[in-house]
Amino acid sequence: MKAFFDEFKKFISRGNVMDMAVGIIIGGAFTTIVNSLVDDIISPLLGCFGGLDFSEVKIPLVGTSTLNIGNFLNAVINFFLMALILFTIVKLMNDAQKRLENLQHKEKEEEAPKTKICPYCKSEIDIEATRCPHCTSELPKMEPVSKTK
Repeated sequence: MKAFFDEFKKFISRGNVMDMAVGIIIGGAFTTIVNSLVDDIISPLLGCFGGLDFSEVKIPLVGTSTLNIGNFLNAVINFFLMALILFTIVKLMNDAQKRLENLQHKEKEEEAPKTKICPYCKSEIDIEATRCPHCTSELPKMEPVSKTK
């Protein structure tokens, strides 16, 4: 879990343009959902435990002016939730991409020939052989030939 949050910390603090573009697009799409999550679920739950409703936390200034600290705290929570959601989505996409690349790499490895043909006796031998096990000829270095049936 610590590694997940360390990676999240790196993600949120780096200036990668692609990550920022994804963040802006998806962040705009999820703004309403995340605002509702913060305002309608998280703030009331935090209010139950701490006796605070962040949207009502204000510091009075001179006259009728106030600092709306609660609104700021809601905005900060909103930001971190959006960043966490975006990070999770990008992480899932990156993991899926890595898995796809690994599958493609495995397929390429499987397609690579494992045998070659001895130029002297025409027997099929291992690709790494330096001497033919059938005719005992010393083999020159050559390109592998795939087996045809």
